[in-house]
Amino acid sequence: MRTENEIGSVKALGKKTNYIFDYDPGLLECFPNKHPDNDYFVKFNCPEFTSLCPITGQPDFATVYISYVPGEKMVESKSLKLYLFSFRNHGDFHEDCMNIIMKDLIKLMNPKYIEVWGKFLPRGGLSIDPYCNYGMAGTKWEQMAWERLSHHDLYPEKIDNR
Repeated sequence: MRTENEIGSVKALGKKTNYIFDYDPGLLECFPNKHPDNDYFVKFNCPEFTSLCPITGQPDFATVYISYVPGEKMVESKSLKLYLFSFRNHGDFHEDCMNIIMKDLIKLMNPKYIEVWGKFLPRGGLSIDPYCNYGMAGTKWEQMAWERLSHHDLYPEKIDNR
């Protein structure tokens, strides 16, 4: 049996799910990283992300990829799911949604490195795939963020989800 010290103050896990339909960063929860001295990636794939166009109100659908190298804290997966779901009625451009997600996760857990990539389904014959990243200032991760951003999408992968 895990103690509260081991899991932090995680509240949503194991309880009946209450979905929030409006953007709410307060849904995010974190827990202590048991391996803060190790550098490793944690990756989340959310193939059912939905937000609204701020102009037309039409739904936009995407697969969102979140990869991060944790520091002292990690995001709890159920809270992340509920948080991403809270964008369902949020009206913002694709680029804004991805940057908001990244900044909320940075504020929550202060990761060494993080990247958020939204691959939106086409609407009107055009798909938009915003990518943003961050590396902790003054560390090797700051340089890695620049390298990954400057070489991002040089060799586009096969897109098979649209």
